[in-house]
Parts: sequence; structure tokens; C-alpha cells
Amino acid sequence: MLSVSVDSVFSHKIWNETELSNMVDEGIPYPMLSDQTGEIGRLYGVYDEDSGTNIRGRFLIDPDGIIQAAEVLSPPVGRNPEELLRQIKAFQHNRNTGEVLPSGWVEGGQTLKPHTGLAGKVWEVWQPPKK
Repeated sequence: MLSVSVDSVFSHKIWNETELSNMVDEGIPYPMLSDQTGEIGRLYGVYDEDSGTNIRGRFLIDPDGIIQAAEVLSPPVGRNPEELLRQIKAFQHNRNTGEVLPSGWVEGGQTLKPHTGLAGKVWEVWQPPKK
């Protein structure tokens, strides 16, 4: 896991020591990369040429280099780290078991074994939790 922004490594350092320390105690457990030219942001379609910044985007890329999930948000709305972690766990579970995960799946929740008999019958097999 890593983060990328157009900010300099010096900005990342200050942000990590000031802003981030007010949000989480441990800091972030992954590298923060500086993309001051916007090259990486352009590759992923999140670089805003007018402002010279990357808009909020996150991409889950599997070990084979394939993007499995992407989310791009406009600047006023932050990302949800809990949803990111849920999706990482879901993709890892699928990769390890071949099982598919229904809408709203959480770790330890019901999974489905894909087979042709399941087509059109997911709602008979999967009972989503009642709210």
C-alpha cells in the first residue's frame, strides 16, 4: 500500500508530523510518494491540469498489477478507510478461496461458491443481514 500526491516529500513530512498525528496515533503504515509532475496522477486519470493537483482517488491493484477497484471523489469528500480495508479483505478472501462475496460482505460473513446453479438464485441462497 502507498499514497501518492503532488506534494513534496517535505510537505508529506510536515503533514505526517502535524495533521496526521491529530487523526491517528500510529501514523500511516505505508510510504507516501511525491508525484510533483503529476505523471502518476495522469496515468490513473486523477490529475487536474488546471489546479496542478491530484483529485482524491484510490485504486486497489492486485499482485498481478490489475486494478480490482477504483474510487475517485471530488475534493470536498474524503475517502472511507473502513470501506477500503473491507474491500482489501474481500479481494484477499476471494483470491485465497475462489469464493465470491455478496453485497455488503464483512469479514466472517457468508460467502458464495460460484457455480452455474447459483445464477438467478443468489437471493434464495444469500440472506443479507436485517437492519
